[in-house]
Amino acid sequence: MTMTSRQRMLTALDRGIPDRLPVTTHHLMTSFLDRYMGGASNREFFDRFEMDAICWTLPHRPDTARDEYYDPLQGAPGFLESRRICNSSWHIESETLPDPDYQTVRYRAVTPGGVLEAVVQSNEHTSWVVEPFVKRKEDIDIIGKYVTAPKCDVEAVNRDAKAFGERGIVRGNLCGFDIYGQAGCWQDACCLVGTEQMILATYDDPAWVQELLGILSRRKQVFIESLKGAAYDIIEHGGGAASSTVISPRLFDKFVAPYDAPLIEQLHQVGMRVVYHTCGGMMPLLERLADMKPDAMETFTPAGMGGDVDLAQAKRRIGDRVCMIGGFDQFHYLIDCTPAETRAAVRRCFEAAGQNGGYILCPSDHFFDASAELIEAFADEGRRCQYGVPAM
Repeated sequence: MTMTSRQRMLTALDRGIPDRLPVTTHHLMTSFLDRYMGGASNREFFDRFEMDAICWTLPHRPDTARDEYYDPLQGAPGFLESRRICNSSWHIESETLPDPDYQTVRYRAVTPGGVLEAVVQSNEHTSWVVEPFVKRKEDIDIIGKYVTAPKCDVEAVNRDAKAFGERGIVRGNLCGFDIYGQAGCWQDACCLVGTEQMILATYDDPAWVQELLGILSRRKQVFIESLKGAAYDIIEHGGGAASSTVISPRLFDKFVAPYDAPLIEQLHQVGMRVVYHTCGGMMPLLERLADMKPDAMETFTPAGMGGDVDLAQAKRRIGDRVCMIGGFDQFHYLIDCTPAETRAAVRRCFEAAGQNGGYILCPSDHFFDASAELIEAFADEGRRCQYGVPAM
């Protein structure tokens, strides 16, 4: 039976065997779509290459009963950003700073207890934190007392899901901190403090680290509770700062799993599937990641891209516990190679992880440069990977 894209990916997410290998991609960067795709939308990209599509939708809403409102000073939300939620005790101000190379903005979180400041820079591809919000240990007390907790706009999600239909799955992510944050508690904290400073603090003042993680976890719990009834097919959690190329298994056990695993359980309780995102090293953490009981794991980044994943070994170790998403080396096989080499790389992924289902072919995270000819080869060869049918 031929499946729709949505049926195909949901079957794989539930560790079943679909009609063929699902083939998709991770977040599509605006700079890539503008430079290589003539400004195409996400939907137009998926349709052009006949991939199994993903609709990312991240609408937040204020809770008027709590004196909340949308930030009137925020422009159009950026990449992976939602509309900010303010109240009388928490609002964001911004100021553009002169810089010869990058767009540079200073943000101020204004509260009755004080002002927190951060500086974020951007280029045409992405953004990064230059100066984090948390500079003193007591800054987290301001966050814990005053920061707003966004809620999901369930009606907006359901409208998007209805319009998308069977074209693919609807995907969201656990809320991150305002301006620049991510889904996992440890990852969110690293955005607020700085990754190196967070790692040092786990040795110098672990109780402070745990207090910050608890503040961020409680904010995310409010968001998860608001997800009830939302027609998401899967919610993204985690982040690359929790990979084994950044922290040790010991730090993962003490500062990641105790905060992220309960959120996965809560997401399941409100009816959500969960994909745990780990861009970077994964092999020393595979079983630990699966023990948190996500429905899927990504990105299975190969060594050629700075990760460490042996896809076949990962499949043997945790493939019967989670759906695996990713594993394809987009740095080497979506640009500056031949279509035949791209097709061979697709087949290697399928042979390593595709058997018995529970695998979605996908690049290991997003990309900024790629050839349309090679994307076509990637998508076409992925569609040709059928269960029980030998490679031609």
